[in-house]
Amino acid sequence: MALPTPVEHATAPDVLRRTNVRVLGNPEGRPMVFAHGFGCSQEMWRLLTPEFERDHLVVLFDLVGAGGSDLSAYDRGRYDSLHAHADDLVGILTALDLSDAVLVAHSVSTMIAVLAAVQAPERVGALVLVGPSPRYINDEGYVGGFERADIDALLETLDANYLGWSSVMAPVVMGNPDRPELGQELTDSFCRVDPAIAAHFARVTFLSDNRKDLAAVRTPTLVVQCSDDVIAPHEVGVFVHESIPGSELVVLAATGHVPHLSAPEELAAAMRHYLG
Repeated sequence: MALPTPVEHATAPDVLRRTNVRVLGNPEGRPMVFAHGFGCSQEMWRLLTPEFERDHLVVLFDLVGAGGSDLSAYDRGRYDSLHAHADDLVGILTALDLSDAVLVAHSVSTMIAVLAAVQAPERVGALVLVGPSPRYINDEGYVGGFERADIDALLETLDANYLGWSSVMAPVVMGNPDRPELGQELTDSFCRVDPAIAAHFARVTFLSDNRKDLAAVRTPTLVVQCSDDVIAPHEVGVFVHESIPGSELVVLAATGHVPHLSAPEELAAAMRHYLG
């Protein structure tokens, strides 16, 4: 497998440039592809990936519209659903000719990874879903964590003052109030995203419903839930686990929605145990 070096990026398939792909670790190891959550970038994985670089080929990328991706490629029409991001992820797997890849995905990217695994099962060997939620809004017989009015108010506030919204929401999402530096890091990450792109992607994220897609997953799956997560409550983790045939659910002692920053060692241990 020929991997693109930074020099080769200019001539690599467009999806690698568009999503700012970086390839690290062991070229002979099992591929492990990391997909970040809303308001974040590949840098959010920096405390976790060193745990796997010796044994795995580590692939990092930015969702189009985030981090070092090509912001000019963010077309609202194309990215009006999570399917376009899943197409990009499959494009990365294809461009790098990866097979049996472990997709490690956080938050909204868990559903992007689910869609990619259903679309290209021959390239995906395992899913690690960290803080997944197929639908954030409560429904009859389903606990998503938010009422529709709550989400509408959240999106209105985001539209009116994204930076102010970020400074309030990021510490809530992070949790761990006794470690304010973590909340500040997530706030800074949120604030680096273009407000117009963030507002659009927030609507796509919080209004999505991927519950029916879970039953189509045939890939071995680890569902990782934090013990106290305001974005993805325990009931959501259980729903995802029960909806994906043969999946395994692990509840970390860690709190908040971003355990790869707040408890990377615990998350790495859970992943290693599952992947064997």
